[in-house]
Amino acid sequence: MNFIQKITFSKHPEEEIFAKQIKSLTGYKPKDLSIYKIAFTHKSANRKDDEGNILNYERLEFLGDALLDASITAFLYHNLPNSSEGELTQMRSKIVSRKYLNEIGKDLDLVHLAKKPSSKRTFSYNVYGDLFEALVAALYLDRGYVMMDRFIHKKLISKYINLEKLLGKISSYKSLFIEWCQKNQKDYEFVTFEDTGNSHIKHFSVKLFINKRIISKGRATSKKKAEEIACRRAYYKYQKKMDDSSE
Repeated sequence: MNFIQKITFSKHPEEEIFAKQIKSLTGYKPKDLSIYKIAFTHKSANRKDDEGNILNYERLEFLGDALLDASITAFLYHNLPNSSEGELTQMRSKIVSRKYLNEIGKDLDLVHLAKKPSSKRTFSYNVYGDLFEALVAALYLDRGYVMMDRFIHKKLISKYINLEKLLGKISSYKSLFIEWCQKNQKDYEFVTFEDTGNSHIKHFSVKLFINKRIISKGRATSKKKAEEIACRRAYYKYQKKMDDSSE
């Protein structure tokens, strides 16, 4: 390498570091680093290209979501030959759930690479899963489907998926609870109200009633999550009755 090449190569040390981080993360040397830059750019950075197109990970997240579905669908199809279409669909929804993807994104420390306008800014917990989906899409666009699929198997399937455990996992306590109430002719009601408490972040509190008697409560940053928490608590309270009625 001559003197001019050395100068040229050392002009962008940050890009060199970022490229090494992507290779360490995915196992593959990036061909087009710009795709990965977009994959780790949060919308709050308000970045655009010369033509005014928005540059953040949201479009890649959309693509990555579909690619994850395809990869996981193929995995389940080949590994659960006796499962019906409905069972396969439920299994897939468990695997690509926000909780699973957030755990993976956090374990990979993807937020460390995310570009944000201020070091003081904090991200929501869901950003871990969003970044993982965006990374999947970036890898697909840069290196193709086969390498992307290998990455998903290595980082998600082999480390996080236990088919035996997932087969017995409840994907929605709310759906299970409502089905049990309807089957056993029990009246149920969710009473929801905003509850900020001492936090500046809005929360929702839910009281769950059966036959006009409160049986559990839930609190979360969304109404849906609060209802799910309340139903999960109700399930463990009535687990024996609910399991017996499902047999």
